[in-house]
Amino acid sequence: MDDKQLTETFLEGKVVFPGKIIRVEHWQVALPNGEQALREVACHPGASAIVALDEQGRVILVRQHRIAVGRLTWEIPAGKLDSPDEDPFLCARRELSEETGLEADSWRKLTCLETTPGFCNERIHLYLATGLHQGASHPDEDEFVAVSRMPLKEAVARVMDGTFRDGKTIVGLMMAAALMDESTHPNG
Repeated sequence: MDDKQLTETFLEGKVVFPGKIIRVEHWQVALPNGEQALREVACHPGASAIVALDEQGRVILVRQHRIAVGRLTWEIPAGKLDSPDEDPFLCARRELSEETGLEADSWRKLTCLETTPGFCNERIHLYLATGLHQGASHPDEDEFVAVSRMPLKEAVARVMDGTFRDGKTIVGLMMAAALMDESTHPNG
């Protein structure tokens, strides 16, 4: 089966909820078989997230309460783009500084994560930041976070035992761990 036999075509859309963070739209699409269907899509400007590793191989994590899931979480620093046109790298630098007060000398793009493509167009750009040096943090007025450092190996263990459940954090930590393992064992 070729891709054309799987591809839906956008016909028209309308905003049904113009939220502060997301906008919900109803999209009419043409299905590959010629029929039409309604898709409900949460539109998000996108975000950037950072796996920041210090010289001792510790990852910088933020602890915060997430009311949507009703619990405290451990996450890598992250934040939404100011607009869909903002450069994700500039957002990553800003968010690392805001949440942790850290600056980084070296940056590497890890991937672009499509968080829930079944109903949402959010993309999170993941970066690895090293060569860290401390400045002053300046979180948003409605943002309350505690910053902590944890050995990357321990953070990966918390992914594997189900303690860390945030998707961007899981992907970022696992990619960073694979890169670090690759750099210390280049031939497998």
